[in-house]
Parts: sequence; structure tokens; C-alpha cells
Amino acid sequence: MLNRRQLVALGALVATVIASPALAQSKLKVVASFSILGDLVRNVGGERIELAVLVGPNSDAHVYAPTPADAKTVGEAKVVFVNGLGLEGWMTRLVKAAGAKAPAIVVSQGIKSLRMEDEHNAGRMTTDPHAWQSVGNARIYVGNIRAGLIAADPAGKNVYEANAKAYLARLDALEREVLAAIAKIPADRRRIITTHDAFGYFAAAYGVEFIAPAGVSTEAEPSAKAVATIIDQIKRQKIPAVFLENVSDPRLIQQIARETGAKVGGTLYSDALSVPQGPAASYIEMMRNNIRELGQALGG
Repeated sequence: MLNRRQLVALGALVATVIASPALAQSKLKVVASFSILGDLVRNVGGERIELAVLVGPNSDAHVYAPTPADAKTVGEAKVVFVNGLGLEGWMTRLVKAAGAKAPAIVVSQGIKSLRMEDEHNAGRMTTDPHAWQSVGNARIYVGNIRAGLIAADPAGKNVYEANAKAYLARLDALEREVLAAIAKIPADRRRIITTHDAFGYFAAAYGVEFIAPAGVSTEAEPSAKAVATIIDQIKRQKIPAVFLENVSDPRLIQQIARETGAKVGGTLYSDALSVPQGPAASYIEMMRNNIRELGQALGG
């Protein structure tokens, strides 16, 4: 027979187990393909999910080579989130190698994608996958993430809906910040050179022209002709600044700056977040970093 003290202790232990989500249920195993998407998933999933991100900070999802460990991670997941729009060309092979049975949620579903000519294949059109560069599109991502998590974990519906609502309010505030920052930049100075064409959705949403010697992917090296054309354009249009990207080799932009006299602006975060201690450790911090760098270099 247990004495009174033992019964009280046992009761307290049982209450702790019941009250603790971590002990009462195992967390939903979730995979996100790259760091920016991972941050959006984390904000919606909160404490109910165990998140693994395949392509980490400052890493390029265009050219990523999955590892055997990635196959194991995907194979154990209950739901997998991908950007789609041609960004993760390696994902189909990875899912097949993993024998994954988890649903793959394409978070860009419902977004009006941008099409442009492939600079390395004349006459061929390609899809721009960088839809997250518009905060409005990030809102669509969040809605798709919320729906995917609820489908995989119906018991967490109220949590996912509350998390999504709170995060969407933060995205509304972020969009107001972006619009205000761009409005401060003189209209005739809103022309920007970056390494690859990652900012088409930002340009369409906020009225800024981005010019890049490489196309929408970082896989192919830009041709000498493309670089020469951009150098001539910078000189003719007196484009004030060129920008580095965290996922691209800086030498090309530095060469263009030397040959044109354009100022090298700061680093823009295009396809990946920074490390946690860096200036773009979350999606919201990434967008704030980018508008801050644009404003400082272009006169906003």
C-alpha cells in the first residue's frame, strides 16, 4: 500500500504528464525543403511540430545535393513542405530514394507565377520560383502551410489556426514597412543589379527594377555577353549600386562594380536565411534587412 506522501507524489506526476504536450503526445515530424520556408512552417507549427530543414542557412536550394541522412529524414516525416515552381529539382529523386509516404505540400499553390525568358536557352521560357520575395505571396504560403498541418494533425487545428492568424498579422505589418521604405527611394533610383534573378516578385509587388547577369537559377554561369550588356546598361542608365547575394559568388558583382564605378551595396538575402546570429535569421528579418540595404545604397 502507498502512503499518503507517495499518493500525492504519484498524483502530481500524472498531472504533469497530462498537462505537458511534449509528454502527452509525440510531436508531428515535419520537413521543409529550405531555410526560408522552414521559418514560415515553424511560425505556424509552433510547439506541436518537430521540424527538419534540408537546405540550411546561406545555402543554395537551386544546386543542393541531398545526402543519405536527408533521405532518412524525409522517410520519417509525416508531412513535407516544398516551394515548388521548379526550385527543388532534386526533391522528386529524394522522395523516391526515401520511399516517403508523407504528403508533399506545395506551398506556392495558388500563386500567380512569373514567367521569363531563359537567358541561357534563347526562346525558352522558365518559371521564377522566388515567390516568397513578395510578402503577399508569403501570406499564401502561410495559408497552405496551415492547411497542410491541419490535414496531417487534425487535433492541432486550433493551435495552427491561432499561430497562423498571429503570424499573418505580423506579415501585414511587415508589408507596410516594405512599402514605406520603397516610397522613400527616389523613383529614378529604383534600379538594382544583383547576381541572379531572384527578386522578380519583389519588383512586381513594390515597383523596383532588378537586373541580373544570371537567370532565375544559380546553376549556370552568366555569359560574357550578358555581363557586357549589363555593364553597358549601368553606364547608360547611371544605375547607382550593385548588390551582393548571400548565396552567390561575390566576384562577378565586384567585377561589374569595378568596370562601371557603381557602388557595391550591402548583401541581399534572396534564397536563404542567414545564420541565427546574422541579420536575416527569419523571413521577417530577411525582408527588413533587404529594404534597409536598398534604402542605404539608393538614397531611401
